[in-house]
Amino acid sequence: MRVVLDDGTQLGILSRDEALRLAEEKGLDLVEIAARSNPPVCRIMDYGRFKYEQSKKQKQARKHASSMELKEIKFRPKTEQHDMDFKVNHVRRFLEEGNKCRLVIVFRGREITHPETGVRVLNRVVEATQDIASVEVRPSLEGKRMMMILGPRAGLVRRAKAPSVPPVQGIPEGGPIGGVEPPSDDPPPDDEVAPEAAPAQPAAPGTGAQAPNPPPERRE
Repeated sequence: MRVVLDDGTQLGILSRDEALRLAEEKGLDLVEIAARSNPPVCRIMDYGRFKYEQSKKQKQARKHASSMELKEIKFRPKTEQHDMDFKVNHVRRFLEEGNKCRLVIVFRGREITHPETGVRVLNRVVEATQDIASVEVRPSLEGKRMMMILGPRAGLVRRAKAPSVPPVQGIPEGGPIGGVEPPSDDPPPDDEVAPEAAPAQPAAPGTGAQAPNPPPERRE
């Protein structure tokens, strides 16, 4: 059998007994990794540690798979540019969070007779997200709905979701509550002191304010 060490060092072709002796001297196991090769290939390795690492990788893969969600964004064959930009931003956010996104074109009435309009809308989304997305399911028409699925491109750095933190009650650092400064005991500078009100001048005779005349009495 051909024997390989755990670090990839080739020991050449050895007998079974000699390979077992080397494994025992190193306190490791002799594991057959390619039984159909001629001669068979065996590796001297820590099999218990290997199984532990494999189990750990499988758990991480299951955790990643369970956290991935399939989001859905709906479009119309005549989606306006403003709505298109708004929806594309949502698609990009879903993909950057590591989720897949299903694009749905909803046809109404006789719009279904022109499915190419839906394909053009989907192509616009693909072009706007081609740097972070790849097409996993090509467009397909089911009834009056055309669907396509985008997935995050391999190697895309996953963006963590922003945690929803409730606002903290109290004075934030760098400013008082609401941006209104608290009253100060220090006197204001001279240029900010309001001038005193001038005393009222007496009214000239005959020009003073007069009381309004009482309403005339009503006679039956």
